[in-house]
Formats: sequence, C-alpha cells, structure tokens
Amino acid sequence: MSRDLHDDKILILDFGSQCTQWIARRVREAGVYCEIYPWDISFDRVEKFAARGIILSGGPESTLADETPLAAMEVFNLNIPILGICYGMQTIARQLGGVVENVGKSEFGYAHVRARGHTELLRDIQDSVTEEGHGMLDVWMSHGDRVAELPPGFKLMASTESAPIAGMADESRKIYGLQFHPEVTHTKQGVAIYSRFLHEICGCGSAWTSANIIELTINNVRTQVGKDQVILGLSGGVDSSVVAALLHEAIGDQLTCIFVDNGLLRYQEGDHVMEQFAEHMGVKVIRVDAEARFLAKLEGVSDPELKRKAIGNLFIEIFEEEAARQNDARWLAQGTIYPDVIESAGASTGKAHLIKSHHNVGGLPENMKLDLVEPLRELFKDEVRRVGVELGLPKEMVYRHPFPGPGLGVRILGEVKKEFADTLRLADDIFISELRASDLYDQVSQAFVVFLPVKSVGVTGDGRRYNHVVSLRAVETIDFMTARWAHLPYEFLDHVSRRIMNEIDGISRVVYDISGKPPGTIEWE
Repeated sequence: MSRDLHDDKILILDFGSQCTQWIARRVREAGVYCEIYPWDISFDRVEKFAARGIILSGGPESTLADETPLAAMEVFNLNIPILGICYGMQTIARQLGGVVENVGKSEFGYAHVRARGHTELLRDIQDSVTEEGHGMLDVWMSHGDRVAELPPGFKLMASTESAPIAGMADESRKIYGLQFHPEVTHTKQGVAIYSRFLHEICGCGSAWTSANIIELTINNVRTQVGKDQVILGLSGGVDSSVVAALLHEAIGDQLTCIFVDNGLLRYQEGDHVMEQFAEHMGVKVIRVDAEARFLAKLEGVSDPELKRKAIGNLFIEIFEEEAARQNDARWLAQGTIYPDVIESAGASTGKAHLIKSHHNVGGLPENMKLDLVEPLRELFKDEVRRVGVELGLPKEMVYRHPFPGPGLGVRILGEVKKEFADTLRLADDIFISELRASDLYDQVSQAFVVFLPVKSVGVTGDGRRYNHVVSLRAVETIDFMTARWAHLPYEFLDHVSRRIMNEIDGISRVVYDISGKPPGTIEWE
C-alpha cells in the first residue's frame, strides 16, 4: 500500500435515519473509508477528522420544527464537497437561505425523477430517456417535507411531480442535495451516484479493499502486541472466527483461543469449531465443556432478559477462570465491529432505545488487567465476511446466518432444559440442512427453529400423543432493522415438517412464523 487506507475518507453526519449505515456501506463498497458521527458532534471534531467530503444523512425530524437538528454552519465553509440526502438536503436548504415546506402530502416508495441542470453529480447517469430526451432515474423516496425555494447560488438538479425540487446543486462550492435515497437498492443508479461523488467530486481513491484491510490489520496487530501473548474468546460465530484467523496470520502461536461450549450451540457446532481451527488451521484452542454449569444456572429461569444476563455473566466467569490460567497473556482480543461502536456511542449519549440486551456476550471486566486488541473495530459485518473469505475460512462458515450470543437459550421459550436443547438442536439441523439442499439457504437472511413452551395433541399410528411444538422461522432482510417473513414453498415446508415429526421424538406439531418486523422481532426473545 503506497498510502494509508485512511488518507481518503468521508464523514457521515447522522441525523437519525435508519438508512445511515446503508450510506456508510455504499461508501465502503466503493473502496473509500468512512465514519459516522452524530449530527451534533462538535465542529472541532469534524474539522479534526479531515474528511475529503461530508454526507448529511436523512432523518425522522422535520426541519420546520422549532428545535430541529442542524449541521454546524462552519461545516459549509470547510471548502470540501457536501452531499445532503433527504433531510440532509432540506437542512442544507434551510441553513443556506432556501425555503422548506410541508404541503400535507408525503411521498414514500418508488418515484421517477427527471435529472436536470447537467450537474457534475448526475451528468450522464440515468435509467431511461423520455421522447423529449430527458434523462430519468428510478429512485426511492421517503419524505414529508420538501424544498420549496432554492438557496442563493443553487440550481435545480432533479425534479418529480410531487417534489419539483428533488435535487439541487451549488457547483461552485460542490454542495449537492438529493431528496431521494441513493443508498437503498431500489434506487437503481445509487452506486453510480455515490461513485461519482466519492471518486470524481471528492477525489477519493479505491484503496479500502479486503486485501488491503488484511495487510493493514496484520501490520497493526504486530506493532500493537509485539511478542506478547494474546487470548481470544472463540464462539464459532463470524466475528470471533475472523478475528482468530486474522490473529493467527499475524502472530501465530502467540494466540490462544478459549472456546466455552455452553451446551446451547447448534448441532455438532463445538466439534466443527475445533475441527476448523485446531485441526485444519493449527490454532491453539482450549475447549471448556460447561454445559452442566450453564444448565444449572438457567434452572427455573424463564424471563428472556434474566436468561441473557445469566448466560452472559456465567460466560464471563468461566472465561475469567480460563484466562487466569494463561499467566503470560497480556492482551485480550475481541470481535468488536463498527456497528457495535456506533451502538455504544448512541447508548452513551442517551439517543438509543433498548429493545433487548445485545445478542453478543460482552462487558468483560476491567480487573482482568489485559489490554484490548480489536482488529475488526472499523469494519461492518459484510466487510468482516469478505475478509474472512479472503483469509481462507470456509464460505459456509463466514456466510452462516446470525446466531445469538446466548444461543439456544433464547430460542427455547421459557425455562431451558437439556432435553429441550437436544430436541431443538435436531429440529434446527433438519431445517437448515433442507434449506441448503434446496438452494434456499442463501435466499433467506436468517432461519432457525424455536422451541415453544406448549404441548399439542398428535397421532402416531393408532396412538394418541401429547408432545412439544416447534416453530420454523425464516426472514428476508437487508439491514435486519426491518424484515419480511420468507415465502418458502409449501412443498418445502411440508417436507421439513414431516421430517421433524417423523425423525425426532417428542415433537407433535410444527408451525411456521409469518410475522414481519415490525411489529414482531426476528428472534422470539
């Protein structure tokens, strides 16, 4: 690498949009490093970041409100390109002397936008051309307010019937605003628009690639830990697996992984983890069989939050015990990724709302007297997966569906018992195996089986039985903030249902969850 990967970087000021992380991912996919700051971060920090360009995100507020979020006015005097998306465009208009209005009619969904003005941002970017020769874009709108009058120095860049000013540009200052969302997949030319802004307008290169990230991370880890010993809590999930592979590449036998098998993993998962890392890769892995301790801790506990806390606290306790035996360890590696950093920042400012405790086990105590090494701290999940494949991890491991930190403990509703976990493991394995066999696994974003705290009457031959009920759950989603239940073929569901009931003792009924998110959540607990 001739230049530091962070030399070309973009700052995203977040006004609370659910699409802000999508913006960041589009920027990263274009090979450009970026970070997300809250809109009210001090201007000193904005200036110190030294971005080549700034993107103002959308947001749920109205710029017409009395105490509406605003960008620091100094931002517009930094003499670097700025792109405002939806609310970001409206706040540019309001702050720089334009007019925003609400006509009582919102616009949500697909829209056809006419590109006007031949601005640098949209020049020659179009989905179709009208008979009159006007370039048209197929985009995604989501707004209530709209810009009514352009600020001084701006010209019209795009328009629709319901939003006559759907895009604006001050090309002398390289400040652009779009009412639509180019970060969502529904905007067909979104990638081209971001590429134009990042590479041609901001002058950024494309150095942010998996290969370069691996090289940079390995060098940083070697510099950070030197010849010291490092321990890592290996769960078998994507993040900890990629950390293990990265650290093994960087420091070899200076790494010791501690794999706490809590008895709440998927079918044969513990054996698979040991096979992949200890046998195939030569990583030093200490496996701790803690099933009995976890089940004892969960006895009589049925509340979801209490189960999460019990599992998380015991994990920390056991990990501490094993870590204490590694007397020469100086560093603790963790699979922290960038969304965790953003979420923690939101929680610390009081701007995040608790829906449930985070899936991942965390919060290892400071009295462990170990310094942290977090090689994935700057990466989104999709980047972590690409790095994992680049490092040679099996694709089926790296692209496996998300699995909660408490494991089957939150997929067994009510009290957790060994017999329930064993039954659920088998049912889940049948479901996932059949999804793979039918080439449906990669078409859904997450799939699993839930063990319900009810029994149902069933019939076996001439006999009546009264056994447990399980629910299949499969969803399709882009960002996991919203999700649609997967419309799996009836024949497939019938086949899975018959296999589960015929092959597993103790299950008399299989149901399929057709709840979306919202109002439901993806996991049941």
